[in-house]
Amino acid sequence: MTAGELPSGLRDRVLAAARAARPPGRSLAVVAEITPVEALRRAVEALDSLLDVVSPQQWRLPALRGLDVAGLVGHLTGVEVDVARALSGDPAVACVGHVDSTQGAAVAAAGQAIEETRRGWRAAADTTLHMVAADDMARIVAVHGMRLPLGALLVVRAFELWTHENDVRAAVGLPPSAPDAATLPMMTDLAMRMLPHGVARVDGGHEPVDLHVVLTGAGGGTWDVALGERPGGTSGEVPEVTIVTDALAFCRLVANRVRPADLHPYVSGAVAYAPRVLAGAAALALD
Repeated sequence: MTAGELPSGLRDRVLAAARAARPPGRSLAVVAEITPVEALRRAVEALDSLLDVVSPQQWRLPALRGLDVAGLVGHLTGVEVDVARALSGDPAVACVGHVDSTQGAAVAAAGQAIEETRRGWRAAADTTLHMVAADDMARIVAVHGMRLPLGALLVVRAFELWTHENDVRAAVGLPPSAPDAATLPMMTDLAMRMLPHGVARVDGGHEPVDLHVVLTGAGGGTWDVALGERPGGTSGEVPEVTIVTDALAFCRLVANRVRPADLHPYVSGAVAYAPRVLAGAAALALD
């Protein structure tokens, strides 16, 4: 028996019914939740533990944008100093560039003893952790062109520390690491909330598209994200695109450490919009 032609629009109706039956959310069991402060603390400890096994010779290996490992740690010291100034309300660090503002600290690390560089970074990181321990996670903090609730900023900081931990790992020939299991869901969720800003950076964000993202594996879930401007009175349907990919790989894309093609995503719907979405994710990187 040969099946007849499927009814027109069947696929769209099935997808719509599936989405209605299961709203956006996480598809895997969630590990015990932690606070943004704890997420940052774990990221600090992970990097500090890695630096324990980096030899004196390896501290001078190239790591990122012309910096050796020591310079990269110096960059992170500069970031923590700026964060501490922002937490204290200093407006001078609100709009400075993330790289430009910390370059002095990165260069200074080249002329320091390794242990001095390491102690300086750890002291600066501990200062941040002490300052935010009992702070209001909802208060807005402005630093390096970002205005974020403190809780979100701490997740950004954990994200950057994980990214640069992996830069060090790559420099010294160690395998990459995954973020802490409780931190990864916080990272993917924040990346999705910030994705419209990244997309706007690469194309102005004028053309609207409805995005459905499914991130698989640990830290995964589903999100519906409205991209682009939706001026009142606009007629016609907004195109929809679905992107399915691995959660950890997506975080590496947001860190701008892999290319969109490296994700091998499954894309359906208005597939022509997928490249700008993935480029927008990579545009969120601080470096």
